[in-house]
Amino acid sequence: MNTVRIGDVTVGAGRPLALIAGPCVIESEDLVLRTAEAVKAVADRLSMPLIFKSSYTKDNRSSAKSWQGPGLEKGLAILRKVKERFGVPVLSDVHDRHDMEAAAETLDVIQIPAYLCMQTEMVLAAARTGRAINVKKGQFLDPGDMKHIIGKIEGEGNRNILLTERGACFGYHNLVVDMRSLQIMRGLGYPVVIDPTHAIRIYGVSSADPKGGAPQFVPGLSRAAVASGVDAVFIETHPNCREALCDAASMWPLDRLEELLVQLKRIDELVKGMGEIRL
Repeated sequence: MNTVRIGDVTVGAGRPLALIAGPCVIESEDLVLRTAEAVKAVADRLSMPLIFKSSYTKDNRSSAKSWQGPGLEKGLAILRKVKERFGVPVLSDVHDRHDMEAAAETLDVIQIPAYLCMQTEMVLAAARTGRAINVKKGQFLDPGDMKHIIGKIEGEGNRNILLTERGACFGYHNLVVDMRSLQIMRGLGYPVVIDPTHAIRIYGVSSADPKGGAPQFVPGLSRAAVASGVDAVFIETHPNCREALCDAASMWPLDRLEELLVQLKRIDELVKGMGEIRL
């Protein structure tokens, strides 16, 4: 398996479980910096490699009146402050290929949203930046078909690729995580990430509505995925989930993050200590 180097963080090939975490969308500079400080403190205590995540724009909102973030210029300026103040790499999803060049000047990881993962020009534009690319597997996509997206990125000479599982469509409003998909995607040669906080979203219901997510399932999904051998966990977290401007019903509470990560770290160490069983 290829390893992916992101600043001082190396993901994959038996390395310690990495953490990608932060609030869904940038709500304010103060909230992002406070959250980054808290997440960094947790990661430091647990000796977990950290990539901070928050989106400068969220284009996939159910209402045009929903908060979409501060936009490219202001959002990237805030993420630069996170990098400078806390010394961690930063990640945001990019929804427009025309943003790629400017985004790459700040971001260490460019994320391709799940519903855009098959958009060739998006993927190629991201690959050409030379930055690490985190591809969210589309809810509609067979995990084995991620090889086609990998091929597009590799064709531009970029092999810094992460593949993220965030659930597959099951009925109209529910997602399901097929644990087999994690092994299938790891077989494509790149590190795999589990994103339980999006897998438990209930679509068709506003993310501000408590019925719009089922965060009580985040620990179980996370433990199962880490036991199956993922290389990183992607957890959206917020100091006050109920008041969050995006994905309020599905983010994991910041004050409960450490106890969850303690369990995941122990499982990761146990699984890596046992080695893989192959048929």
